[in-house]
Amino acid sequence: MNRIPHHRSITPLLIAPVLALSSSSVFAQKPTAAKPVVQRPAALVPSSGEARTSRAFEEARKQGPLTLRAFLYRMPKGADLHSHLSGAIYAESWIRAAGEDHLCVDTKTFAFIRPEAGQYKGNDDQGKNFVPICKAGQVAAIDVPQNQHLYDDLIDSFSMRTFVPVTSDSGHDQFFVTFDRFGGTDKKHMGEWLDEVASRAAAQNEQYLELMDTPDFKNAAALASRIGYDPNFVQYRQKLLDSGIKDSLPSISAALDRAEAERKQREHCGEADAQPACGVKLRYIYQVLRALPPEIVFAQVLLGFEAAAADPRWVGMNFVQPEDSYIAMRDYRIQMQMLDAIHGSYPGVHISLHAGELAPGMVPPDGLSFHIRLAVEQGEAERIGHGVDVMYEDRPYELLKEMASKHVMVEVNLTSNDVILNIKGDDHPFEIYRRYGVPVALSTDDEGVSRIDLTHEYVRAAVTYPLTYRDFKKMVRASLEHSFLPGASIWQQSTPETLDKPVAVCSAQLGQESPVGECADLVSGSEKAQQQWELERRFHDFEASF
Repeated sequence: MNRIPHHRSITPLLIAPVLALSSSSVFAQKPTAAKPVVQRPAALVPSSGEARTSRAFEEARKQGPLTLRAFLYRMPKGADLHSHLSGAIYAESWIRAAGEDHLCVDTKTFAFIRPEAGQYKGNDDQGKNFVPICKAGQVAAIDVPQNQHLYDDLIDSFSMRTFVPVTSDSGHDQFFVTFDRFGGTDKKHMGEWLDEVASRAAAQNEQYLELMDTPDFKNAAALASRIGYDPNFVQYRQKLLDSGIKDSLPSISAALDRAEAERKQREHCGEADAQPACGVKLRYIYQVLRALPPEIVFAQVLLGFEAAAADPRWVGMNFVQPEDSYIAMRDYRIQMQMLDAIHGSYPGVHISLHAGELAPGMVPPDGLSFHIRLAVEQGEAERIGHGVDVMYEDRPYELLKEMASKHVMVEVNLTSNDVILNIKGDDHPFEIYRRYGVPVALSTDDEGVSRIDLTHEYVRAAVTYPLTYRDFKKMVRASLEHSFLPGASIWQQSTPETLDKPVAVCSAQLGQESPVGECADLVSGSEKAQQQWELERRFHDFEASF
């Protein structure tokens, strides 16, 4: 979804506890006795382990969504490449953070409010006993858990839980307004948030996340407003650089340093009792708020490029906020021109764009006809988030072939597209993308708001579309192949993309614990290849359990 302060609800389809699998089941795990390392062939022929796992997957499909979830929960999932950090946090965490930040809750709008005043209890000079003075109709957030009814109302307000669309309040509106309601908490909680999403990912056998986040850009915005808008973007860039826009970079990196340090402390990384979440690698996408005046959008674009050029943890950029909003529609072409004008100065910075998160009726027909193509051809997007309206684009089949030839991947968010756009099943272009060889990978968008997880999206895909285990395996591989991690891939390149032929130096080694020889040289010099190697090792172990 296009996120930020400001995605429809279903009570999350298919969320269910993992079933215990009996020893007589086709899913029964074999004893974990040490096995000799098997050299795996480079050919396309499935291994015996993959064949057994494919049969287990089909049996799970026959038994229904709950058994499918148990199967898919354990399956290696590679990466979630489309996840907004604020939208990934569950409402319960927001309520706890608001209490710690001494916020109030408006009992009519069910939103956080910053109090105008407060007082200390006793001899307190550390702020631990600070009590906000909330106005009439407000309650201190720290007291909310004592009121179950209010607590439930807040969770519903901050998410799609129990939401039923009505004429005056669509899923689209409910989804985006949640970000306004739970906003206001201190960014000091970012370390907690990183721990929450990494822990949830680790539990589902994910290994890499690219999290979208918007750093503080108020100084850059003030600078752009003072200088004024200049449609010559090359010239405008230089004006902003000369005026000190890069002065914000140290604070952006410092905020990330603090958050990552707290995440590692919470997970005991590097210690004897390190948590599984430590094994989840995190990188970040600089998200630009696009529903703002053009000078403010450009300042964010420039600051994002500079941040990514200065700090390798920022691996790319994206535009967020509702694509159907007035300014986003009015300025869409201009915003693509911004990217086109200055991306050449930052060739190492990757771009993924929310494009085509639209449905018929949301905007006039011509508004559906060009966003994805412009994102690919002018915005230089390597990945497209959502891409739901592709068949409403001008010359859609040409566009599909272009995306396949350029290896532009689509980040598919099935639940989000259902709850925001009311697009699902055969109305969703998921199968069309696959038919035309466009790479796809499943992602969550805003798992906290939707009250889902990545496994939910895998199950949803499995019960909606005729996907095989090998189809899922290909999508998982695509999630790492199209990550913005630097370095060479372990896969041979082809069009259409197959991701089933390793490069020659690694062809007989996939699935082993560690690479050797020239393959080891390739893997050690590539962050992407390191994650891909780990994924294949996990697939080997997963398939050996059947």
